[in-house]
Amino acid sequence: MKKYIGILKNTKLFAGAGEEEIQAMLSCLGAVLHHYKKGDYVFRAGEYVHNLTVLVEGGLHIQKDDYWGNRAILGDVAVGEMFGEAYVSPDSGALLNDVVAVKDSSVIFFDIYRILSVCPSACKFHSLVIKNLFFEISEKNRKLVAKLGHISNRTTREKLLSYLSDEAKRNKSSAFSIPFNRQQLADFLSVDRSAMSNELCKMRDEGLIEFNKNRFVLL
Repeated sequence: MKKYIGILKNTKLFAGAGEEEIQAMLSCLGAVLHHYKKGDYVFRAGEYVHNLTVLVEGGLHIQKDDYWGNRAILGDVAVGEMFGEAYVSPDSGALLNDVVAVKDSSVIFFDIYRILSVCPSACKFHSLVIKNLFFEISEKNRKLVAKLGHISNRTTREKLLSYLSDEAKRNKSSAFSIPFNRQQLADFLSVDRSAMSNELCKMRDEGLIEFNKNRFVLL
């Protein structure tokens, strides 16, 4: 787990803490490292979560499959991001979504009860982690509102333009890469893949965008 200290230092959860302090806090917070192969489930819908989790290697998707096998990708988890925090409250109930590794991944699990309780050593960085957790949950809520803004548009083009515009703003560049392939992007925006691909080609022909795989340029 020591090799991931540098990654943890750059996460929002441990913002403001040094590598030595993080190393000391790992046992305090009950940290456990798990590895997953591509396609493995980190969590399945219906499970109960008692841990805060941080991805330190690989990539994950938060997704939901309906009775007929239709899939909606609700979000992606990049290295350094935490997930599952919405379900750690005793009153949150079971998970509504699956969390799946889209590449070989490593995840650190932190005991949420240890995070929210004052540790015996009363380390000064414990309260910092709690504060950072609050700010990160607020940021996750902002992202959820942003996604609702994308999918609330009526047409496939409007959904694409809304999403791509936000990605350009987030990257502070008209050229950027997205964390989805075509099928995953269609699932994320809740649109048909074929219709979306056709719309992307039309937008390219009209001089609105250029793209190559998951790399986009807004013109």
